Amino acid sequence: MIKQIKLGLLLLLLTTNMVFALSAPSGLMCELMANPQETTIQDSSPEFGWIVNSDVSGDMQQAYQVMLASSCSLLDQNKPDKWDSKKVASADSVNISYAGSALAVNRSYFWKVRIWNNANEPSDWSSIQEIKTGPSLNGYHTARYKQVSSEISPITIKKIQVDHYLIDFGKDAFGYLRWDIPQRLLSENLSGTTVEFHFGEKLKNGFVDRKPGGTIRYYQAKQSLDGSASYEIHPPGVTLGIAIPADFGRIAPFRYVELVNCPYPVTLGDFKQLSVHYPFDDNAASFVSDNIILNQIWQLCHYSIKPTSFCGVYVDGDRERKPYEADAYINQLCHYCVDREFTLARYSHEYLLEHPTWPTEWKQHSIMIAWADYLYTGNSESLAEHYDKLKNTKLLSQYARTSDGLLNTAKLRDIVDWPVTERDKYDFKPVNTVINAFYYHTLTLMEKIAIVLGKTEDARIFSQQARQVYQSYQSVFYDQSTGLYIDGQDSSHSSLHANMLPLAFGLVPEKNKAAVVDFVKSKKMACSVYAAQYLLEGLYLAGEEQAALDLIVSQDSRSWSNMIREGSTITMEAWGIAYKPNQDWNHAWGAAPANIIPRFIAGIRPVQAGFAKALIHPQPAALNHFQIKTPTIRGEITVTMDRKTDICTFKMNIPANMTARFVLPKNCESYTSITLDGKPVTLQKQGKMRFIDPLPSGDHTLIAQ
Repeated sequence: MIKQIKLGLLLLLLTTNMVFALSAPSGLMCELMANPQETTIQDSSPEFGWIVNSDVSGDMQQAYQVMLASSCSLLDQNKPDKWDSKKVASADSVNISYAGSALAVNRSYFWKVRIWNNANEPSDWSSIQEIKTGPSLNGYHTARYKQVSSEISPITIKKIQVDHYLIDFGKDAFGYLRWDIPQRLLSENLSGTTVEFHFGEKLKNGFVDRKPGGTIRYYQAKQSLDGSASYEIHPPGVTLGIAIPADFGRIAPFRYVELVNCPYPVTLGDFKQLSVHYPFDDNAASFVSDNIILNQIWQLCHYSIKPTSFCGVYVDGDRERKPYEADAYINQLCHYCVDREFTLARYSHEYLLEHPTWPTEWKQHSIMIAWADYLYTGNSESLAEHYDKLKNTKLLSQYARTSDGLLNTAKLRDIVDWPVTERDKYDFKPVNTVINAFYYHTLTLMEKIAIVLGKTEDARIFSQQARQVYQSYQSVFYDQSTGLYIDGQDSSHSSLHANMLPLAFGLVPEKNKAAVVDFVKSKKMACSVYAAQYLLEGLYLAGEEQAALDLIVSQDSRSWSNMIREGSTITMEAWGIAYKPNQDWNHAWGAAPANIIPRFIAGIRPVQAGFAKALIHPQPAALNHFQIKTPTIRGEITVTMDRKTDICTFKMNIPANMTARFVLPKNCESYTSITLDGKPVTLQKQGKMRFIDPLPSGDHTLIAQ
């Protein structure tokens, strides 16, 4: 009898552990959207995805079952009338194509999923997600959300004098103001009073700056009170660029509002800033370290991605409100690192394919955007749909010289950097180093794209062209006497750009790296906020993480700290007003640390498309502590590093149905004792690099000493 009781308790314990270990799938997505019910889809064969949840280290999905029905009640009864995939043996948890009967237009449908894990244990069914079809259902189509608005309360209201107040909302945002008159005052005779509103991004001597300079915004509006309980006051704003949905009226960026001739003493609760933006999860990502300046820069750049989405497509800020490819690429990388959101990047990319801009390098960025889209989503539909355009109009191979494969872009408009004062005296030539660095990089990406799409012959040609460009690059642009790359054929000048871009794109042979790296480091930030993306990437990829960190936290005038000093709460179009007199204060292409910190300081990047496998290669430099949470399509990755004199501890959580490659940081290379989850482990080696591959999913503690 006692044995039976013990056996029953054991079975109960095992059953309880089994249920606890494998939870229902969460994070459901349709067409790469976490909330598809908020919009409509027009793809007749949409894709589905989910997050696998398990507390068992190394647990992987072995099978799934998807049900889709025309009503929730049918799903509750497990009687789907549209699609029952049955049990499908597959580890795929993203980009599962619909395979049921034809969907109808203008209808709601409902779906759910369950999975089986390594032990062939089924999970519970997920929650039910609604999807809505649009007025037409075709083949490939990119869905996106409508813009939304968020209510922001003031952080302070300062009384300047009787009937004169300054409201501070803490951060700049694109939107308008709502004024709610307190209930107790509605019976008073406020009608007929006209209140002046001064909207601005910048203060001067405690007042909204009426002449802030550049494209830093200031607007004046007036509102006559008529006894209403609430008023919406819209800045006059601008009407250029991408149109804002009429639902919101005219919007403009502002942080401060100054009230003149206000008829009563106002309080914090009377006002709201209505911030217009693309749907955004403020809590999807986080970062904190032992460097206060780095934390401030993270907060600046992280926040910058949300308000600059106000147009529903990536734009260049408020000065033009126009999409540009290079802006979109940096915006895309940052967005992926701060939110589990992929549709705005894809929509912006495909918009730019139809509405390209003028700079030569911006055309090349389209290929980079396309590859990043695939790498972070694992979805190749956009690649397939736009492959011919990428190959024929964005690669620019029609400008390649037959003699050596290098591009001659004399008939195009090369930009190198922007504004022109940030080019480090670049010497423009018809065949130049910057354009051909991008060309080499895009050839390598087109080879990968062709392989993904099964275009074997194209992949072979791209590979051959890339090898030729690599060799020609060294013979035409490398100056043996200085050990540096010159700006272009027949130039005698070596700029920062001519050296940092080949460094970032793998064009510098190992034997030549030392001189190039020393030169790049000596130049510091002799480039714009845009080119800083490639400067930092080049330094991190070369193992120069301390030099990169020093640039990120620099207090010089060319720095993110200078943006904060000058008063902006969104990254600027340039380092400061001195570097671009007509710049704006809301430009996401200046937000590079929002992706550099997760991708290089924490070292979290996709190794396999859709984060089937992640890289975790921290490059903390002088940091002794950091803690990061970064989203992926398969769930969030968290990493915490704590370093003391003779010991460094990493705590990591890798989502189920994902593996990782963990690379020991450079400053831990001398440590001889490595334990993983309390057990000694021998690291694999490749040159000086030591790593664990594969590192299974789950919670891990790695200690090096």
